[in-house]
Amino acid sequence: MNESIYFRTSLFDVTEEKENPINPVYGISLLEWLRAGLANELVITEPDAEDWGWYSELEYEGSNYLIGACALYEQGDDPAVELEWVFQVVKHRSFKEKLFGKNKMSTSDACFVFFKELFEKHPDIKEVQVG
Repeated sequence: MNESIYFRTSLFDVTEEKENPINPVYGISLLEWLRAGLANELVITEPDAEDWGWYSELEYEGSNYLIGACALYEQGDDPAVELEWVFQVVKHRSFKEKLFGKNKMSTSDACFVFFKELFEKHPDIKEVQVG
């Protein structure tokens, strides 16, 4: 299961993003921003494309995660306005953990809380919500 964080921001110009080769979906700029900004704290892999957006992977407090980003933008929209973003956090679990219902992802997961608080504290990121 994954947990998502929704927010609005005009921090990123999605029209300058590298094209997603699978689907015309935006979001790599958020992952690149996180990767650069958190380089002293976390090792986040280079973003890669998916049909729903972009993703990277990282280890946080001994667990492995996939983080995903997608900006709700279509050609013709004004990229200068605050766009709605979806940020997902997915915890990788072993077969045994899944079988016995252990180490489940939740909104109280330390990695999820880390990113939620990071977005909430940033002055240019607004309307942070969990969904």
